[in-house]
Amino acid sequence: MQSSHAAAAVSSAFDDPNLIAYGGLEPVVRLAERCGLPKLAGEHVRLPASKDGTGAFPAAKLMSLVGGMAAGADSIDDMDRLRHGAMGRLFSGVRAPSTLGSFLRSFTHGHVKQLRAVARRFLHELARHTPLLPGADQAAYVDIDDTIRRTHGYAKQGAGYG
Repeated sequence: MQSSHAAAAVSSAFDDPNLIAYGGLEPVVRLAERCGLPKLAGEHVRLPASKDGTGAFPAAKLMSLVGGMAAGADSIDDMDRLRHGAMGRLFSGVRAPSTLGSFLRSFTHGHVKQLRAVARRFLHELARHTPLLPGADQAAYVDIDDTIRRTHGYAKQGAGYG
């Protein structure tokens, strides 16, 4: 059976104060908190003080970014999805998209290295709290690399990229 009419426009909005659009976000945020992500961000990310407050509360801003990405945000404008419905009752410290954009634009190379230090420590805690790799306590090698190198020859895997 097939509908004989096409919908003119379809849209949805979670504007009811009792609805939570991304219910699966709570366990993700709780796991990040249990693994110490806000504490690590507060200890290692040091942005200079500014008049507009872009360097203030890096832990809350980092958690908002992680939460937004876990909810499917792929741009600064999409970070607004954390401020709909009952999300304010479920999470505290959610920052506005413009605030998060200013925060990210204030990063220099040194701040990215600070964030890398947070990620390195967080990955260790995450592996400790989520036993997904049996026997990883004995020896585990995790290669996370974003290097793009020149490849030669069309027969080599990945040669069509870059």
